[in-house]
Order: sequence, then structure tokens, then C-alpha cells
Amino acid sequence: MIQSLTQKSKNLRFASMEDKKKILIVEDDPAQRTVLSDRMKKEGYDIIVAEDGQVGLEKALSEHPNLILSDVIMPKRDGMSMLHELRQDSWGKNAKVFMLTNLMEKEKEATTEGVVEYLVKADVTMKECMDRIRQILEKE
Repeated sequence: MIQSLTQKSKNLRFASMEDKKKILIVEDDPAQRTVLSDRMKKEGYDIIVAEDGQVGLEKALSEHPNLILSDVIMPKRDGMSMLHELRQDSWGKNAKVFMLTNLMEKEKEATTEGVVEYLVKADVTMKECMDRIRQILEKE
């Protein structure tokens, strides 16, 4: 009986780890990256981080996260270039990408590339951002 309960407990833990949604945060600002990562970990998400669009693209294609949260203006490769390259990949063409940036001018281009959300950092609170992320991931 105890062995049976122990095995059930292990199975439940394994299942909950499998069900955990994975989010890739692509953000060049270390403070922003940390705030987003810490908050999402508290919400129960599995977090992967990248400091620029080039590393972000590599991690997206190797890790296949449930959602990619990306800034637009970054060194090495900006968010729009990363998004365009991502869409060339068989997995990446359907990847959920959420742009969170200070740049209003790229929304139309991002929408054309199929982003699920485009928000300007100055216009939203962390709570609003997290609510939107939850809504997007609940649709899976």
C-alpha cells in the first residue's frame, strides 16, 4: 500500500512537470529579464532566457517553448529579425510569439508575422501582461 502511494506520488510529480508550460524570454535588459523571469517562475512556468535575438532564435528552435516573449530592440539580432527567421522553420512558423517592447512602430510588421500579442511596456502593468500570457497559454 505504501509502495503504491509512493509510486502514485512520483507519477503525479512527473505528470505535473510534463504539464508545465515553457516560456522563452528574449530580453537584452538584465533587470527586465530578471523581473519577468522571477514573476513567471512564481506563476509556475518553466523559464528559459536569452539576452539577444540570436541566442533567442537558437533556444527557440532547440527548446520549442510554448510561448516566446520577446523585446524588439536588441543587440546582435533584433526581435523582428528573430521572428522573421523563426517563421522560416517548420516548428517556428506556428510558434506563439508575444512581443513586449517600448517600440510602437513595429506592431503592424509583427502582426503580419503572426504574433499572438504586441504590447508596449509603458502601456501595461505586470499584472496585465501576466493575465494576457495566461490567456494565451490556456488556449493550448
